[in-house]
Amino acid sequence: MTQKAIIITGIGIVVGAMGGYLYYHFVGCASGSCAITSKPVNSTLYGSLLGGLLFNIFVKEERK
Repeated sequence: MTQKAIIITGIGIVVGAMGGYLYYHFVGCASGSCAITSKPVNSTLYGSLLGGLLFNIFVKEERK
């Protein structure tokens, strides 16, 4: 991976983590039985995973 790809993926992880926490805070799970949104750590980690994967789509691969 190039340094540009690492930076783009890292930005995606940070944005996804913020989005996951905001989802927990504003939507969340009232009953506490939801696997992802019942705890802020779970939703933040899940959001960072999805953010990293989403932003990794925009990394252009070098052709040889």
